[in-house]
Amino acid sequence: MNNPVKEKLARGEVVASMTVRLVSGIEIVPIAKAAGFDSLYIDLEHSSLTLHATSQISIMALEAGIPALVRVPANTPEYISRVLDGGALGVIAPGVRSAEEARAVVAAARYAPAGSRGLVAGLPHFGFRSIPAAEALPALNEATLVMVQCESAASLEATEEIVAVDGVDMVMIGSNDLLADLGLPGQYDHPSLAQAYERVIAACRRRGKHVGVGGLATRPDLVARFVQLGARYVSTGTDLAFLAAECARRARQVRELKL
Repeated sequence: MNNPVKEKLARGEVVASMTVRLVSGIEIVPIAKAAGFDSLYIDLEHSSLTLHATSQISIMALEAGIPALVRVPANTPEYISRVLDGGALGVIAPGVRSAEEARAVVAAARYAPAGSRGLVAGLPHFGFRSIPAAEALPALNEATLVMVQCESAASLEATEEIVAVDGVDMVMIGSNDLLADLGLPGQYDHPSLAQAYERVIAACRRRGKHVGVGGLATRPDLVARFVQLGARYVSTGTDLAFLAAECARRARQVRELKL
């Protein structure tokens, strides 16, 4: 099996991701695919989506070829293994502050010898067929993307150690939470944010890891800047934000009609 997101990153291409926070039906998958997105980012940290809905969307995403990555509400094995068993091809771990925390995420997301994820037969990744463990485990370890989020001063301080953890594929900077933790909420143009991206990108480049841009949907200029620096995964915004923006635009069109 393969993971189109990991393959695109390996080629140095930019991955466009849409966050699912509102829509619980599988219809969101073909909509995202038709729009041209490479991946779905299902957010369980900041939504009321259930694990069942997450699995349904993830399975549909597998079929559509735009893998689902799931941000878990807590970096614990019972969340990480369940979203992966449910069809996700990646996990997004919020608020990772140390190499120790990153190692725990990797252990929950990967099978032995790379981790300690429990084995179950009949996963959706293989069409619910029973695949011999000797074949299934390495394939899933290779296909699964492990992303940790840098969202605090502590994360920045431990950047080198976190990036060095075997099994971590990507570090995504949560720009809003990071700025808030630095005492700079909403100050996207503050030099500290650019310095954070530069620091993380440099550390990831040295280790052959990838960098994601998060929380900058309203600042495409900054997204472009950080992609030019080397970031390759872009979280473009949420289904809720897209719907609200288009609704506002359509209502404004009517209000502006000449009578």
